[in-house]
Amino acid sequence: MATLEFTRRYAMAHRLLATQSPTCAIPHGHNEFVTVRLAPRERFRFSATNSAAPFEQIKRRWHQWIDEAVDHTLHLGEDDPLIGYFRKHEPARLKQIMTFQGDPTTEALAACFWLKLSAFIAADALPFELAEVRIEETPTNTVSISPESFDPTMCGLRAGAWPIRADMSINDF
Repeated sequence: MATLEFTRRYAMAHRLLATQSPTCAIPHGHNEFVTVRLAPRERFRFSATNSAAPFEQIKRRWHQWIDEAVDHTLHLGEDDPLIGYFRKHEPARLKQIMTFQGDPTTEALAACFWLKLSAFIAADALPFELAEVRIEETPTNTVSISPESFDPTMCGLRAGAWPIRADMSINDF
């Protein structure tokens, strides 16, 4: 079965408080690459189009979300005191803060990306299933999740949280 793979680059910053890493507790940034792999629901058959769907239809909403909502965001845990600062002093910037239950690790980001892309696939009735999300945080650190390592129904995310909605959200403010 042929799979489709799409990669997007974006910039982000985050800080990790619960891990108690002195280096990662300071806000810092990464230029990351996210690669998603989609598997068609049906096996390939030669036809007039020779594809399950046009690439632009498959990528449109995902790339728009990465480019317009995710690129150049600050990733924080929902309990991070920096959120209070932004609420009080720079409320217009809250739309640029991606929030997470717990620390905004690359593992949590991969799970949120999985959930968001799955919501887009379902909303657009695309004939694909998500097979893998891979995030390269640095040239030497990559996180990859697949159905074998991630079960969206058991991940512990609150009902109605931003990652499971097929909209452009990155937080629940």
